[in-house]
Amino acid sequence: MSMKKIPLRSEVLKENTWATEDIFENDAAWEKAFEEAQSYPAKIASFAGKISASAEGLYEYLTFDEEADVILSKLYSYAHLNSDTDTGNATYQAMIGRCRSFFVQCGAASAFATPELIGIDDETMERFYKEEPRLELYRRSLDRVRSKRPHILSESEEKLLAGASEISGAASTIGSFFRNADLRFPDILDGEGNTRQLTQGSYIPCVESSDRVLRKNAFEALYHTFGSFKNTTAALLDAQMRQLKFFASSRKYGSALEASLSRTEVPTEVYHNLIATVHKNMPLMHRYMALRKKLMKLDELHMYDIYPTLVSEAENVIPFEEAKKITLEALKPLGEDYLKVVKHAYENRWIDVYENVGKRGGAYSSGARPHPYVLLNHEDTLNSMFTLAHEMGHAMHSYLSKENQPTVYSDYVIFVAEVASTCNEALLMSHLLSKTTDKAGRAYLINYFLEQFRTTLYRQTMFAEFELEMSKLVEGGQSLTADTLCKIYHRLNEEYYGPAVTIDPEIDMEWARIPHFFMNFYVFQYATGFSAAMALSRKILNEGDEAVKKYLGFLSAGCSDTPIEILKKAGVDMATAEPIETALKAFEELLNEFEELMA
Repeated sequence: MSMKKIPLRSEVLKENTWATEDIFENDAAWEKAFEEAQSYPAKIASFAGKISASAEGLYEYLTFDEEADVILSKLYSYAHLNSDTDTGNATYQAMIGRCRSFFVQCGAASAFATPELIGIDDETMERFYKEEPRLELYRRSLDRVRSKRPHILSESEEKLLAGASEISGAASTIGSFFRNADLRFPDILDGEGNTRQLTQGSYIPCVESSDRVLRKNAFEALYHTFGSFKNTTAALLDAQMRQLKFFASSRKYGSALEASLSRTEVPTEVYHNLIATVHKNMPLMHRYMALRKKLMKLDELHMYDIYPTLVSEAENVIPFEEAKKITLEALKPLGEDYLKVVKHAYENRWIDVYENVGKRGGAYSSGARPHPYVLLNHEDTLNSMFTLAHEMGHAMHSYLSKENQPTVYSDYVIFVAEVASTCNEALLMSHLLSKTTDKAGRAYLINYFLEQFRTTLYRQTMFAEFELEMSKLVEGGQSLTADTLCKIYHRLNEEYYGPAVTIDPEIDMEWARIPHFFMNFYVFQYATGFSAAMALSRKILNEGDEAVKKYLGFLSAGCSDTPIEILKKAGVDMATAEPIETALKAFEELLNEFEELMA
């Protein structure tokens, strides 16, 4: 009997952990900064009536607001980064709770600001710009706020909504602790009778295994465990959708989707267009699944059979150190300045590398100050190497935006968030294919790339459709019960995967383990970002320096313009279906080549 032991946080080597001391030296330094920040609510409130009275008052408020935002962000980053690597640590849980309560206080204190800003008439605002030229820096930011006039409430109503925001995140917070800190899965057996420890982090490697017994046991154990809490998890999603409905209707938006996308200046048509375009190209996914069933020589292709590589003889173990070297080679087309920052990140503990007990599952990049942080659960696989490239794309986007934009425009909006990460993945795939000439190796890589299309373009669109259906049900006055959610999720899997796949009843509970359903219409941007990244990576490789210059301009733009315009300047128009159609055409071409290689 053998079992891979997941280490405790205290057992992880320091060089494999991220350097949160770059934010605050220790918990005591955090406490000191938190104490010093307690004056912020009173200082913010002191600007009431002043920002509309004079250009000087408005400028002083905006500069103080920036300064406060930097400190508050650092306080939260330190707490959440430490909490995410040890979710059972009560100290950091308490820090996060204190941060959130304090943010609510600051939000309530600043509730006057937006109503006061939109109350300034256009003539007076133009006079302010002339009287205080430094206000020009904030013109776009102020215009965005003032354009929301139809959705801004009175000062007293804004205070109520600011106070309610602390409650609004409860479903997400509870769900996160439930999935990552409290939920435990039974040990499982592989095909040789060995015991395996099943966790959120080890689940995907299990279902990617060539051992079908292990895949089936992991699949059933995971979803049966989630199924035993189906009413609780459904109630959490119902609460999430209801708070979105509450805030959207309070601000006079037509839907939660409209309210969400308005924050990033993205038309709702982009969301609907993605779903429609993918539906038009559903036969390609059905064809891919039928090919998988044929190549795996299965009478029934189950949901636990769709993850393993179809070219297992080409699989390689890729240790983390090797993954870093390969990604650096792959990113060379982006130039030496780009590579210098990536190398610095690798050498200076921007990354928390391996799984430990209580660590949050999955991977992400946090655009913190003084530099970004990347969370991984590295498994020495090709997929983990692509995850490294993906998250470093996020990190570089955050780094370059903060380095090149003033604080007010230094954070990019979520609509463009997945472009840089996926572009890195596309460059890595191109690099690997250029170095691979043998038939099996090339087929393995193409199969991996086909899986990226399945999991990112198709699957994330399915998630987006599921999220939209949940929202519509709640907005229509219905409740999200476990049975309702399972029924919708089963149907969508049938539609997306097609007749070649047996849609096991266990997959009906997959919605319970997807944290992105608590992120307010986030997932569709994986698919749109993937499409944009495919186009941009080809420009970088085919057009050279000029395309690289435009792309680095995109990475450095933050939110200095609308996301649609920023991407247009880089060479991609996401207001049209063209990038999605182009990406799906590439999927078809790869599928054609893969069929030939596997014939």
